Amino acid sequence: MANSLEGCVSSLRSSMQLLDSSISILDSGVNDFPRLAKVLQTTRHFELISEPNLLAAQASLLSEIRPEVDNLLNRVSNYLDKLERREQSLIAKCELNEGRLSQGSSSAFAKPQNARKASSSYGASRQSAGGVSAMEEFKIKQLRQKKERLSYAVERLTMQAHQRERQLRMSMAAPQQQFE
Repeated sequence: MANSLEGCVSSLRSSMQLLDSSISILDSGVNDFPRLAKVLQTTRHFELISEPNLLAAQASLLSEIRPEVDNLLNRVSNYLDKLERREQSLIAKCELNEGRLSQGSSSAFAKPQNARKASSSYGASRQSAGGVSAMEEFKIKQLRQKKERLSYAVERLTMQAHQRERQLRMSMAAPQQQFE
C-alpha cells in the first residue's frame, strides 16, 4: 500500500508542477490583457444612420431652409430694383441739372451745345438714334412704369370685384339651399 501511495504522491506532484507551469504560462499571456483591452477597444467616431433616415433629414432641412432662402432672394431682388430706380433718378437729376447749367451759363463761356453733348460724361444730353434725348427717354420709361402700375391696380380691383360678386352670389345661394 505504501507503494501505491508513493505513485499517487508522485502523480500528484507531477500534476502540481504541470499546473504551476500552466499558471505561469497563463499569467504571462494574461499579464498584458489590460493594455490589449484598451488597444482593441472600439471607439465610434461617426454615428452611422440608414439612408432613408438621412434622406428624410435632408428633406426636412431643405423644407426649413428653402423659404428663408427664397425670402432673402426676394428681398435682395427688391433692394436691387430700388437701387436701380434710384440710380435712374439720380442720372435724370444730373441730366436736368446739366441742362439747367447749360441754359443759365453765358454764351461767351459756354461751349456750343453740340460740343457739350459730345463731351458729357454720362451721355446725359446726347441724342439717341431715334432723336430722343436721354431725359425724354427717362420720362418715357417713367410713364411706362406708371402705366404698368396702374394696369396692375386695375387688374387687382377687377379681381376683387369679381371675388365680391362670387361671394355675394354664394351668400345669396346659401339661404335658398336652406329652404330646399
